[in-house]
Amino acid sequence: MKRIAIIGSGHLGQQILYHIQSDTNNKVVGFFDDFQQKGNSVKNIPVLGGKDYIMEYFEKNIFDELVIAIGYKHLEVKRQLFEDFKNRIPFYSFVHSTSIVDPSAKIGKGTIIYPNCMIDQDVEIGDNVLMNISCSVAHDSVIGDHCFLSPSVCIAGFANIGELCIIGINSTIIDNINIAAKIQLGGGTVVIKNLETSGLYVGNPARFIR
Repeated sequence: MKRIAIIGSGHLGQQILYHIQSDTNNKVVGFFDDFQQKGNSVKNIPVLGGKDYIMEYFEKNIFDELVIAIGYKHLEVKRQLFEDFKNRIPFYSFVHSTSIVDPSAKIGKGTIIYPNCMIDQDVEIGDNVLMNISCSVAHDSVIGDHCFLSPSVCIAGFANIGELCIIGINSTIIDNINIAAKIQLGGGTVVIKNLETSGLYVGNPARFIR
């Protein structure tokens, strides 16, 4: 059994708590949250303090591994937290038991994969990625570090998604597509050609908004 601490006690942190404790033998022992008072409890899990307490509690052997539950609105914060602790504390990776991951696929550190996802042959998922329910990533595709995939995203083969991307619900990316870093796809967006400029894209086919 691993003892897990979660950075972020909001809705995303509570979802990750639920999946870890309902689907594994591991135990979440506390939250770290700069916006909660130390000593409060969330879903019966104590708030151990803000991020400044993380190293102290790790060195006291209170937890074994760390996971970041920061949503898509704050991906740069999510990235910075990962960089701050990646060489100091092990990060916990979670794949829900209902998801199918080919043995040849690679899953990065601190990556969270929700229920009913499909990850095909030779796919690479980077560090600190969150993949929400029912996403599918076909063979030989790459998802960069710190990305956020919303529910029911569908990515075809040989796609390459840069880091810090937000892929909106029900988005579709056809095969052999390159998507640059820091791109956001609105819900239902269909990508049929490379996206090279960071920003928000929506529609079918995807068009640049800002």
